[in-house]
Amino acid sequence: MGQVMREDGRSETDLREVRFNRGLSSWAEGAVLIEFGKTKVLCTASIEERVPTFLKGAGSGWITAEYGMLPRSTATRMEREAAKGKQSGRTQEIQRLIGRSLRACVDLSLLGERTIKIDCDVLQADGGTRTAGITGGFVALAEAIKGLEIAGATPKGSILRQIAAISVGIKNGRVLLDLDYSEDSTCDTDLNLVMSDVGDIIEVQGTAEGQVFSIGQLNEMLEVGRSGIERLVEQQKEYLETLEHGR
Repeated sequence: MGQVMREDGRSETDLREVRFNRGLSSWAEGAVLIEFGKTKVLCTASIEERVPTFLKGAGSGWITAEYGMLPRSTATRMEREAAKGKQSGRTQEIQRLIGRSLRACVDLSLLGERTIKIDCDVLQADGGTRTAGITGGFVALAEAIKGLEIAGATPKGSILRQIAAISVGIKNGRVLLDLDYSEDSTCDTDLNLVMSDVGDIIEVQGTAEGQVFSIGQLNEMLEVGRSGIERLVEQQKEYLETLEHGR
């Protein structure tokens, strides 16, 4: 059976158009606007010369993340979480995922006692904001760490592996890569995958939204997701090389 074309004209295993854009933040140590189709997330990295209390005196650094959606990032205006006085469970879960993923790619012992905070602000949401945050967050983090290396503040080799993330789903029995909102909100299975540049799995989040799925379907989703992450890793490398040449 041949591949089924999706509403936006993509095949089942096509990514949306992915773009990395620079120049949106003059002050952050690392910054990129990442776009997955209509989804746009501004990722910035900020370096602080301190660590959380539990790491003081340990000689190790820390990486953490914050995530938020702007009021008109969706079709109707949402209230700012700051105005509500608390973050939603969804927000907390996503920013913890981003933080865990980024800590997995760095040797924290080489950072010294400093914290790198990654802010992922969703300017426009059309599915896959968390995976865009991880993929763009890595780029912002890599730029910040490169600056530390150039300044002699950290030794080279702090980044252990390159990482990226992508969503995969099953709809009407077909495995689809990089779900937009219309697909994500109606799919039978939703899976988010974080992997390294050599194919090691960092995190898998998979849920049977409408129907259960088999081991075979899980393996197919992992393989389709891996192929998408390989393409994202190449785009990350190309973008970081342009930053390197532009320094």
